[in-house]
Amino acid sequence: MSNAFFRDLHARFDASGVRAMFAPRKPRHPLLRIALGLVGVAMLAMLLVAGLFVGAAMILFGVTRRLLVRRPATRPETRIVDAEYRVVRERSQVVLR
Repeated sequence: MSNAFFRDLHARFDASGVRAMFAPRKPRHPLLRIALGLVGVAMLAMLLVAGLFVGAAMILFGVTRRLLVRRPATRPETRIVDAEYRVVRERSQVVLR
């Protein structure tokens, strides 16, 4: 029952004008086609330039922040244990090489 319902619903939606309303169509006039193509290329170029400026601003902000904000000098680690170590092997163990 559900397959027949969805098949019928799909056929009704496909036959309606809703699908054609959202489908992009190229204009028939050649000058209008060229003009809309140039508008699209100009929009892409503007987005590219805006992205480059945003990226450059982020990098510049990071570099200036690193240069201006000084971190306090780190203290030497006080939990280090200085010692001498020696490896002790039992003679009964087999050495794998």
